[in-house]
Amino acid sequence: MQLTNRRKVVSDKKQTVMEQLYLPGLLKGMLITGSHLFKKRATVDYPDEKRPIAPIYRGLHVLKRDDNGAERCTSCGMCAVACPAEAITMESGERKKGEEHLYREEKYAKIYEINMLRCIFCGLCEEACPKEAIFLTDRLVDAEYERDDFIYGKDKLVEKMDQRIDVTKRQTPEVLEFKKIKGLKHNELHDPKKLKDKH
Repeated sequence: MQLTNRRKVVSDKKQTVMEQLYLPGLLKGMLITGSHLFKKRATVDYPDEKRPIAPIYRGLHVLKRDDNGAERCTSCGMCAVACPAEAITMESGERKKGEEHLYREEKYAKIYEINMLRCIFCGLCEEACPKEAIFLTDRLVDAEYERDDFIYGKDKLVEKMDQRIDVTKRQTPEVLEFKKIKGLKHNELHDPKKLKDKH
């Protein structure tokens, strides 16, 4: 019984002496390899030379500060809930008197850690954050030798005031338009004069 109309003729051709020595195949392979010597290299000399990275590349996280230097994060836990890899852990703390310039709201993240080995860099944490406190930057995560070194705390995540990171390319036009509306608590900056008047 024939299942299909397809058939293939198998040749039983005997190899010549040259083919048995594999010289033609060897020479052909060397010619292909030699031709690559004169082509442009596919690799770069990293880290001296870097390839261009897309402006919306999702790399190392940053915990943003406002324009006055106060931390935006209020330890609400929305980023940790949104994280599918369960890479974010935090512990809340209450702001004490005199720390108004350090933390934007009365509640802040006393401990904030991201396990970079678990993180899948999906960006859901920055979408979930109601205070625009966490963003993914275009920076690469450093290579480490120990697993514990991949747990990034606030010492590595909170941005330095003298090394601000521009995240405007990660914000949607709707968010940038919303930030222009005056009088909203979300957009309000820490003002030391107002705090002195209240106390």
